[in-house]
Order: sequence, then structure tokens, then C-alpha cells
Amino acid sequence: MQAARPGTEVLLRRLELTVTRRLDGLLQGDHAGLRPGPGSEAGEARTYVVGDDVRRMDWAVTARTGAAHVRLPIADHELETWVVVDRSPSLDFGTASCEKRDLALSAVAAVGHLTARAGNRLGAVLVGGGGTTTRVPARTGRIGLQALLHTVASTPRADGGGATDLGPPLRELARAAHRRSLVVVVSDFLGPSTWASPMRVLATRHDVLAIEVLDPRELELPDVGVLALVDPETGGRMEVSTSDRKLRARYAEAAAAQRAEVAAALRAAPADHLQLRTDRDWLRDVVRYVQRRRLHRRPPPTRPGG
Repeated sequence: MQAARPGTEVLLRRLELTVTRRLDGLLQGDHAGLRPGPGSEAGEARTYVVGDDVRRMDWAVTARTGAAHVRLPIADHELETWVVVDRSPSLDFGTASCEKRDLALSAVAAVGHLTARAGNRLGAVLVGGGGTTTRVPARTGRIGLQALLHTVASTPRADGGGATDLGPPLRELARAAHRRSLVVVVSDFLGPSTWASPMRVLATRHDVLAIEVLDPRELELPDVGVLALVDPETGGRMEVSTSDRKLRARYAEAAAAQRAEVAAALRAAPADHLQLRTDRDWLRDVVRYVQRRRLHRRPPPTRPGG
């Protein structure tokens, strides 16, 4: 494990207090509003409706009543959560209240506290510059969560290393996660879009949440004269005149198109989508997401060919 940055322990303690205080009311719900996958134990039978998994047909009840019935499984009492965290150089940027890497850490902390209850396990895959990965085994309890957050917070800043590709770690997670889990991907999704296909594979078996972290300057340029821009992942440099109104408009259009492409790919997975920004109250956005999720829960995905 890398040595912690100065103040890491203080940062994590402050973060824990902030998250638990603001989410206290939500932490009382079933898995804090983050739905677990269905279990293997049979539950109650109900009438079949179009879209139900035919593998859950209860033929005995169907024969007895003369109407097609399915038997719903009882939700698992234990939830396994895997967090894929983008720690590439593009996260080392922020022009508002924090950097995107700090916002990503906060998102992981919120997920950890929202899913923390007896028996639940939380693991992580950290993806650095150039696609280097660090896997944190899934563990239970507060000590396990704090150790995971310490590892995320202590990830060293990478200087270049190329664009980060989330595709390979997502494919590996799809192969390694055998039981139905909650998979949370925390990223700015600025790298190659090769993550779309493996995310669709993950969503056929697991509940997937994509947390997109953004900074307002990635969406539009301010009028501040000549500005030197550096790509943190490739090292490419260029100077632009932000006084050019047409240039600012083209930048905003290109950024909006890129964000729309990401949103469309996530909907196609399908994955839940939560956007957090460095210039907004990220905890308020998390609370709103959890409340919406409780009101509009998606039916559990079924595997192809079922």
C-alpha cells in the first residue's frame, strides 16, 4: 500500500462524519435504498406478467390454478458491492470546490456507507493511468470500508501514462463476480468508450450504477483570454483564445455531445446514472438519487436466452 498523503486520516474521518450525518435517515432503509440482487430461496408466487423470467415459473401453482404463476426469490440478506474507481490523471483536475479525484473518493465513501450493514461486503478495483489496476478484496464491516477508502485516498497522482481504458477491468470483474452484486463505476468517462460493451455484460447479471464526476470547465470555457491547456493523460499542450465566442460555443457543443454519448451508452447497458459535479452539493445529489431509486426501482435484469 502506498504511503498516505499528509492529512489523509483527518480527511477520511471528516468525510465519514459528513456522509453519515447527511445520510443518517437513508441508512435505516433496506440496503439503504441500493437494491440487492434476488436470492436463490423461493418466495411467494404471483400471476405471470409479460417480461417475467420464465425460469421462475411455478408449474405446480400454474396447474392448480389454471393461470400462469411465477415464484419470486427472496432477496439476499447479504449484499456484495464492487466499486470500479477511475484514478487516471484526468481526475487530477478541479476548478470549483474540489478536484475530481476528491469527488470520486467521496462517491466511494457514500456507496460504502449506504451499503454498510452486517454481512455486506465491499471490494474495489482501482484503475490508474494507462490501465494499471489494483484490486482490493471485498471485506465486511467499518474496518474494511476504512481500509478501502485509505487505499483510494493514497493512490499516487500519475504523470501521463496514456488514456485510461475501463474496458479490461470491467470484463475481468464480469468474469470474477460470480454472485449477483451491485457494481458501481466511478469515472469521468473521458477515456475510450470501450467500457460500453463490458458494462452491458455486467448489467445482464448485476445491478450497475455509473457515477460520473465532472468539473464545470469541462463543459464550457470561461472568457479569460489566452489559455494554455494540457491533456493530463497524454501530455499534449495547446493554447486557445477563450475570448473567441465561436470557439467557446464549439467547445460547449462538443462537450455536450460527448456527455450525451456517455449517457446514451449507459442507458443502453442498462445502468443507473448519477452525475456529480465539483461545483454542486454532491451529497444532495446522492440523496436525490437514492430517493428516486426507492420510488422507481428497475426490475432485476435477466440473463440473455432465459
